[in-house]
Amino acid sequence: MDGERFAALVEVIERLLGPDGCPWDRAQSPESMRRFVLEEAFELVEAIDAGDPGALREELGDLLMQVVLLGELARARGWFTTDDAIEGIRDKLVRRHPHVFADATARDAAEVLERWEAIKRTEKAGRGLLDGVPVTMPALARAVAIGEKAARVGYDWADAQGVRAKIDEELAELDAADSPEAEERELGDLLFALASYARKRGHDPEAALRRALARFTARMGAVERAAAADGVALEALDADALDRLWQRAKAETDGRDQR
Repeated sequence: MDGERFAALVEVIERLLGPDGCPWDRAQSPESMRRFVLEEAFELVEAIDAGDPGALREELGDLLMQVVLLGELARARGWFTTDDAIEGIRDKLVRRHPHVFADATARDAAEVLERWEAIKRTEKAGRGLLDGVPVTMPALARAVAIGEKAARVGYDWADAQGVRAKIDEELAELDAADSPEAEERELGDLLFALASYARKRGHDPEAALRRALARFTARMGAVERAAAADGVALEALDADALDRLWQRAKAETDGRDQR
């Protein structure tokens, strides 16, 4: 990484926040920046999913801008500087990688994660095992993170089949729910079990759902185009006609994906 280029970015942000800078930037606060950080993070994830290096480069820059802007807003309030944040993460990485920066050893990635969590618990004494999982995470991603942390202390199913049986159990309890409140509770348990099943099978349920929604969106667009080409409104079609359009759209979009 070129330190001069990073310093030049900081200078641009300082100018934007200065007395003769940009009114919009000067009006921002850490609280107002929250939505932009989330948006840029999601756009970065979208670029990763798309496998587009150009978009990845752009979105990394956009997210880095948010980091620097937040650092400068914090400095203006006398909290800390961007340099302090960089020093903090550097020191943390060194402390939590003793197999790289000290004389410890690690057989595999699993042992690295186990040691990381052990060091983290020492550093944050009195903090619960799950306290570090942000409540603002998307629920499916948070379910995976909570499941992973619980698994590291032995609270987990032995294999995916155990979770699969739990899914059947939760489905039965959902069917037996006798009130809207009970139904919601059992639905939540079922979704948590599905996230755990994905984790045990080595899948990211958040990514899987995003891809499923992308497929549905593409198929729905194909259905709308086909109906428009026939000069009919979707609302005017019966279930059989809608299904025929859907099957046609599914074959069309699936074939495009395979190409």
